[in-house]
Amino acid sequence: MAVPRSFGTHDGTFHADEVTACALLLCYKCIDKDKVVRSRRKELLEQCEYVCDVGGEYSPEHKRFDHHQASYQGERSSAGMVWSYLREQGKVDRFFYSFLQHTLIQGVDAHDNGKISQEPGVCTFSQMISNFVPIHYDAGEEEQNRAFFQAVDFVVGHLQRTIDRFLYTEQCKEKVRQAMSLHKEYLLFEESLPWMDAFFSLRGEEHPAQFVIMPSNGHWKLRGIPPSSEDRMQVRVPLPKEWAGLLEEELQTVSGIPGAIFCHKGRFISVWKTKEDVMNALAYVLEGERV
Repeated sequence: MAVPRSFGTHDGTFHADEVTACALLLCYKCIDKDKVVRSRRKELLEQCEYVCDVGGEYSPEHKRFDHHQASYQGERSSAGMVWSYLREQGKVDRFFYSFLQHTLIQGVDAHDNGKISQEPGVCTFSQMISNFVPIHYDAGEEEQNRAFFQAVDFVVGHLQRTIDRFLYTEQCKEKVRQAMSLHKEYLLFEESLPWMDAFFSLRGEEHPAQFVIMPSNGHWKLRGIPPSSEDRMQVRVPLPKEWAGLLEEELQTVSGIPGAIFCHKGRFISVWKTKEDVMNALAYVLEGERV
């Protein structure tokens, strides 16, 4: 009989896929950390409720998630297999499933299956996890296991923050919807909150808003809205050329607004002392657009 809430994976060098699979099951309270077994011994793995990345079997109904056997021709690693299983078990809804699938899991699967090539200057999530592997190739079992659990703790922390951030963003969606319902050239929020993902999920690409205004660290910011969710490094309407890169007195002089603090040289965001100042800055920009 399998030990309830236990998890088995192979020993030795580890990779992001089984580390992520283990972390996912921990985050969703399916297994206990003190019941994680690292071994290739069949008799030990047979006693585990969940087995990932070892054993030569993909069978969600039996909680077996390996992708190395010839009979499996899919593109998932143990991470993607477990993530799909958690959705099928009703542990996650389709919205968060899709979000994490496209922002993390898909990349872990592709990296483990050799579908991602090294890009200069880019460190992937899977490469970060690989850096937990002991430096010396002849590291003993105790050192390997200690490193594995350090990697698991790191991924659990990352996943939990991702879950919490997603839920918070979803909670703020109604406030974004209300701001959008006014159909103005800007979105005004009386508090600092995540707006961009909600905005585009609510058909923001078709919305007339060009700017977002909200408080930020005791001041107020005027930020340009991107043309689409995929093109977030651009804005629909850049801030005035004469503001670019200016600070305080220089920006105050050019804009004529006494509460000016900063305008980014990229002309996508500016900061102002008060709400009145930021509304005056918006009026300046919109008037310039109409001229």
